[in-house]
Amino acid sequence: MKVVLNRLVDTGKSTLGKLTIHDELKECFSCKTLELSWKDNKRNVSCIPRGEYFATTRFSEKHGEHFLINDVDGRDYILIHSANYHYQLRGCVAVGKTYADIDKDGEVDITSSRDTMDKLLSLLSESFYITII
Repeated sequence: MKVVLNRLVDTGKSTLGKLTIHDELKECFSCKTLELSWKDNKRNVSCIPRGEYFATTRFSEKHGEHFLINDVDGRDYILIHSANYHYQLRGCVAVGKTYADIDKDGEVDITSSRDTMDKLLSLLSESFYITII
């Protein structure tokens, strides 16, 4: 399976994108992503650089089962996990079904994050490569 995160727009506070899983030549799953804006890969305030990364499953009390993006230059504990708001992120990737302004603060949020994370965990193996473009 091929996993690609295509970043679509940076709002200045967050980066919106689309994560797709391809099996052979066809797309078999897609979801929305929410990340922090690009701020030169600074720890806790920026999304990570574009590139190809090795991801593995991981468990924590805070996020339950999720994915860890390994070997990010200058960064550690970059996760793919459920979250609804950009201010819940510290450089990680949140996944969800749609975009909406859930808390009515004028910023784009992401919906159905926990359900989307569960779907990803059921589809992806314990380790995979993810390409961020």
